[in-house]
Amino acid sequence: MQNKHLLITSLVVAMGFGGPMANSEAQDAVPQNATPVVAAEKKEVPEQNFYMTFLDKRVYVLGDFNLQKLFAETKEVALRRTRISEGPDGATLVFGMTKDDVKRGGPTDAELLYDGKLQPAGSFYGEVFKNGRYYVFVTWADMHAYLKQGDVSLTFTEIGAGPKGETVIYALNKESAKSGKPVAAIERFHNQHSASAK
Repeated sequence: MQNKHLLITSLVVAMGFGGPMANSEAQDAVPQNATPVVAAEKKEVPEQNFYMTFLDKRVYVLGDFNLQKLFAETKEVALRRTRISEGPDGATLVFGMTKDDVKRGGPTDAELLYDGKLQPAGSFYGEVFKNGRYYVFVTWADMHAYLKQGDVSLTFTEIGAGPKGETVIYALNKESAKSGKPVAAIERFHNQHSASAK
């Protein structure tokens, strides 16, 4: 019974996530005597930070505050994983890595999050810096929607509130919009950037 369940799981994964193949082609791609493969469970972490900076036809994606702080100073990351032309509008994606990420040898948590292979299980904080504006997110669902659509429908905006006078746009959703001003998100943004300035 358990093996039958694993085989069904494998077929569902092959049909649903097999890339551009049609479902019938996906079924044909799995030999009848194939050994069932269990899909890898999505990795979860208790807290996740996620920073994206659009700069010179590159998108820097970082998942570590200290790495983001260094990047804010130098506009560069020493350790990285790069995907040429795979970002929005053909931009190169640059995933910054910490020394611990390098030791693990695999993709960073930020890369896994970007690819949809990671779900923040606890608190989340995200920033996108694009076209001279900061976009701030306190839920992954809101940030994920922005990454898919390229826009935020509900926002609270502070003009000139960024560290160098940039506009800061706080993403809201139907629930958070009821509270009006996103006090906790504003406080978090300013704490992040005052810490970066030190």
